[in-house]
Amino acid sequence: MNALAFIIRLIGTVNRLVGHTLAWLSLAMVLICFTVVVQRYALGFTLLWMQDLYVWLIGAMFTAVAGFPLLRYDHVRVDIVYRPAKLRTKAIVDMIGVFLFLLPFCYVVWTYSWNYVVRSWRLHEGSPNVGGMPGLYILKTFILIFVVLVALQGIAMVARSILVLRGQEHLLPQKLRYPAHQE
Repeated sequence: MNALAFIIRLIGTVNRLVGHTLAWLSLAMVLICFTVVVQRYALGFTLLWMQDLYVWLIGAMFTAVAGFPLLRYDHVRVDIVYRPAKLRTKAIVDMIGVFLFLLPFCYVVWTYSWNYVVRSWRLHEGSPNVGGMPGLYILKTFILIFVVLVALQGIAMVARSILVLRGQEHLLPQKLRYPAHQE
């Protein structure tokens, strides 16, 4: 069971690190967007690559940090049923949700994205806009990063559920346990 707790901690650390690091992209997006608006309306010109840049930063941030809200229980769920449920019920619901919905979703996204991303890398695809940024293939790679980080967090949820069902949630640090629950 200590191995499960280690895996949960490791995956949580990866998603927390990615989430906290890439959250700073939101500040960069605001600054770049502000600069584009000032250029366009105050100075009368636009650098198209800067427009591409803040749109691409949005895409990169929102795909790469998707596992982080799953780690923090910030994702959408039916709280009418889930919130008042007992801890064991939550663990069972999480396991069913991961196996029935999350992992199949990740599989489908990976399967349909792989050739799309590989083709983009092979062509060294850039922005479709004249004067836009090169390297669109890097942005498209974030689709696969999204799948990996969300699937890993799903695996961590299953492992955490196993610990709960075996009565060993105490092996996890408080920040990786289920939020306060009704018993």
